[in-house]
Amino acid sequence: MRPSDIFQPHPAPTYHALPHPLATIRAGISGFPSPAEDYVGRTLDLNERLVKRPSATFFMTVTGDSMESFGIQDGDILVVDRSVNARPGHIVVALVDGEVIVKRYEILGRRPYLSSGNDRYAPIPVSDRDCQMWGVVRSVIHEYSV
Repeated sequence: MRPSDIFQPHPAPTYHALPHPLATIRAGISGFPSPAEDYVGRTLDLNERLVKRPSATFFMTVTGDSMESFGIQDGDILVVDRSVNARPGHIVVALVDGEVIVKRYEILGRRPYLSSGNDRYAPIPVSDRDCQMWGVVRSVIHEYSV
């Protein structure tokens, strides 16, 4: 499987105005204000909020349970930025020995490792393997089943 089979480049932004209420507190006003006033003129653009560098951003869907303690679950969508240099503590997408993985980049001792968020999976020493960092996870989109 090639990286181009897995990763999709971020398309040109399309803007959809979503209501995003501004919480306000009123004091000293008689009568009851309209609840609709909180929605006037306020929108939430997910591209603006989650995608900092569109040309360097891609999305991927997570499979597996190795990152659960970091809040990343099977089926979540990751917003990944290729322009960010990975630093210890970052959640990264990497190609290790030909396999695409999501792990936390750490330095243990003086050696770089990729660690899971699940004790069932041992840390992966980066220097012992063919490893390419593909990007840093900026956001996790988790949908609840309803």
